[in-house]
Amino acid sequence: MTVAFFVILIGGWFYPLLGYFVPLCMLLGIGIGLFRGRKWCDWFCPRGSFFDTLIKSISPQKKIPASLKSLSVRIGVFVFLMLVLASNLITHWPNPYKIGKFFVIMLNVTTFLGVIFALFFHQRTWCYLCPIGTASSWIGVRRYPLKITSRLCTECGLCNKVCPIQIAASDFKKLDLEIVKDKDCLKCNLCVSVCPKKALTR
Repeated sequence: MTVAFFVILIGGWFYPLLGYFVPLCMLLGIGIGLFRGRKWCDWFCPRGSFFDTLIKSISPQKKIPASLKSLSVRIGVFVFLMLVLASNLITHWPNPYKIGKFFVIMLNVTTFLGVIFALFFHQRTWCYLCPIGTASSWIGVRRYPLKITSRLCTECGLCNKVCPIQIAASDFKKLDLEIVKDKDCLKCNLCVSVCPKKALTR
């Protein structure tokens, strides 16, 4: 997926029709979200794969600021980018090459912002601002939930260390039938595999 990402990111400037890979990813993200929440955002997402594969090694791995995770900021980014998308589709319609070029530009700009955030905080910071990730988290609430057995959890913190989006599953001990209710969970199961007490299950 990282290779595919580079093909679109760079090749799209020369072959604008490659830009249509972007709305395809958007539709797939929403579609999978209906059944598995943010599963698309794990390694299926080309940009997410790029961040984890190449950018993680140069990111300081700092805590993602709470302000960037806030609902108001995420809604603001969502609305702004959707308005930009709509206005450009209307402006360039029905020229498929100009529309494709717009998607390439949008991908490059948002990726640049994502890399800047990664260099200051964490490689997955942009994932909290990504409109498709946000939409998937909304429509995928309680889909494919992560469960925690409180009596087994020792709060060792390993789940938080391996989580690509910094979710501490142990924070949900003894809450609401022991379900990790963070809707931004990427369903990657890294926490399940690393838990020494097998306290986490799907």
